[in-house]
Amino acid sequence: MSTAISQKPARTDAATSGDESGDQHGITQIVGFRLANEEYGVDIMRVQEIILPGQITKIPEVPEYICGLINLRGHVIPIVDLRKRFELQATDADEHTRIIVVNLAGKTIGIVVDAVNEVLRINDKQIEPPPSSVAGINHGYIMGLVKFDDRLLILLNIDEVLSSEEQAALADRSDDGGDAEFVRKTRPRRREQG
Repeated sequence: MSTAISQKPARTDAATSGDESGDQHGITQIVGFRLANEEYGVDIMRVQEIILPGQITKIPEVPEYICGLINLRGHVIPIVDLRKRFELQATDADEHTRIIVVNLAGKTIGIVVDAVNEVLRINDKQIEPPPSSVAGINHGYIMGLVKFDDRLLILLNIDEVLSSEEQAALADRSDDGGDAEFVRKTRPRRREQG
């Protein structure tokens, strides 16, 4: 139940223009997606696939931003709701909602987004560091801001969206056999009848 990433033809403006020899050095492809009314992007090399939301198995006693687990062709992967992770107002899934399956610190996870917009080719010169007032300790996941003619896109460092502790906890839920151990560890303890 996956959707293909359709790539638009190479843009001819500053988004793809390098030097006149056609050198592609400094060009990065990103998957653009929407959360709330903002545009975000992640390096396409970190994206495994984009899928429609399906049956998510809820897990007890996990942070609110962990939706649960899905079985993706025999692999159990945890699903993170980026709206909740970024403390944005939660909304119900609709026909545009997608799960972007990404590689995070050697593990595969899914991130829920409102919509996937397009694949963009950007030039390194278009990326600016986030303003110091935004790039505080809690915003290390912002790699930079991508400038277009009339809009900004927030480029995410997918490795920083979750802390190392959160990544380790998710590793226990992935398809490396840790999911059964995680379920066993988080299953509510039965009270002794007595």
